[in-house]
Amino acid sequence: MKTFHCFFEQSGTFKNEFKKLGYRAIDYDIKNEFEQTDRQMDLFVDIEEAYENRESIFDEISSEDTIIAFFPCIRFENQIEMHFRGTSYSLKKWTDEQKLEYDLKLHRELSELYELITKLAIVCIRRKIPLIIENPYSTTHYLVKYWAIPYTILDKDRTKRGDYFKKPTQYWFINCKPKQNMILEAYEMKETKNIEYEKPGVERSLIAPGYANRFIREFIV
Repeated sequence: MKTFHCFFEQSGTFKNEFKKLGYRAIDYDIKNEFEQTDRQMDLFVDIEEAYENRESIFDEISSEDTIIAFFPCIRFENQIEMHFRGTSYSLKKWTDEQKLEYDLKLHRELSELYELITKLAIVCIRRKIPLIIENPYSTTHYLVKYWAIPYTILDKDRTKRGDYFKKPTQYWFINCKPKQNMILEAYEMKETKNIEYEKPGVERSLIAPGYANRFIREFIV
């Protein structure tokens, strides 16, 4: 039976909506903040293992399945540029030495995440596993500027599909193509949240179940 494997922190929302639509779905994450993660594990470790052709969770995923990865974006977004330049408010009182030491740390983390998302794509290409990756969009987003694969879908305003946030979001479809199903029903209006007023953490990236359901039906199934 075809299974949707949902990776990282937004995976539970999409998993539940797949199940409501009658599909088999499993979610994976290192955290279990909402106490519903099916497989609590460090996916970064398994991506590295699979890339080196060692035993990993990818051995349980077939080319008939689909992976949907809400890959961590903390070092890819445009806000990080202010931290690199040392101009963000939190760094105002830092010395040049402190800022430069912080630059080294940020660059290591950026490099690690870039390698991991690239290895994830390579693993799925090698194994012919359909892969959908989600990440925020901006013209200065690191993957927009420095990745070989352009996004497949750009959702400029998520509220038009019933989400909390208007922020633009990009999706890569690798080894698969998005459907173009027309969803004629009205979506439920949500109170729009401003991401600038949300505390750092999962609250800034929450996706409404209604948005997930509509996106699945419009582009995936």
